[in-house]
Amino acid sequence: MFLVGVTGGISTGKSTVSKYFAELGCTVLDADLVAREVVEPGKPAWKKIVRHFGLDILNEDGTLNREKLGEMIFSDASLRRKLNSFTHPAIMKSMLFSILCNFFKGRDFLLLDIPLLFESGNMLPFMSEVLVVSCDADLQLSRLIQRNSLSEDEAQRRINAQLPLADKCKRATFIVDNSGSLSETEEQVRRIHNRLKSSRKHWIVRFGVLAILAVAVGGCVVCVNAVISRFWT
Repeated sequence: MFLVGVTGGISTGKSTVSKYFAELGCTVLDADLVAREVVEPGKPAWKKIVRHFGLDILNEDGTLNREKLGEMIFSDASLRRKLNSFTHPAIMKSMLFSILCNFFKGRDFLLLDIPLLFESGNMLPFMSEVLVVSCDADLQLSRLIQRNSLSEDEAQRRINAQLPLADKCKRATFIVDNSGSLSETEEQVRRIHNRLKSSRKHWIVRFGVLAILAVAVGGCVVCVNAVISRFWT
C-alpha cells in the first residue's frame, strides 16, 4: 500500500475532491476529522490547549470555541505554532494507526486529506504521491469570506498563514484545478484515480515490508539457536 497526500489551500476545495475519490471507492483519511477527535474535552491535547490559552476559549459544554481560537492563532504566528505543537503529535499518532489498519486490509493505496501537509511536514516523508487542490486566488478569497462569514482582511490573513499555493503546486505530483465547474473537477479526479489504480507502487511497499519481516524473523531464529547452543552443548 502506498500513501497519497491530498492538500491545498484553505477553501480551495479539498473536501470536494476527497468526496469524489471516496465515491470512486477510495479510502480517504480526513486529518480535520481526526483533529476534532483529539481535542475533545478531557483528552491530552485539549488539556494542553486549555492550560495554555485559558478557559475563555471553551464553549459552555467544554468543547473548544473554534472561532475564538481561530481569531487568536491567525493573528499571531507564535500562538499558531504552539497550538500545532499540542495537536499535531496526537493527530499523527491517530493517523498512523489508521494507516496500519488499512495496510493489513490489503489496500493498494490510501488517500490522506491533510490541509497542512507541507506546513507541518510531519506526514510528508510517508507520502509516495502528493495531490494539490488549487484554484484562482480571487475565487479562493471569495469562497473563504462566504464560507466563514469573514471580512476580506480576516480571510486574507488566514490564507497568508499558509504556504502559498504556487509553492505547493511546484512540489505536487498531481494538481486538481478547482476553479471551474464541479464536473470539470470530477473529471480531473477520475483521470488521477485511473493513474493511481494502474500504479504498481503497492507491490514495492509490500515486498519491502516482507523483506524487513524476513530479516527480523531470521534474526530471531539466529538468536534462539545461539541460546540453545550455549545451554545444550
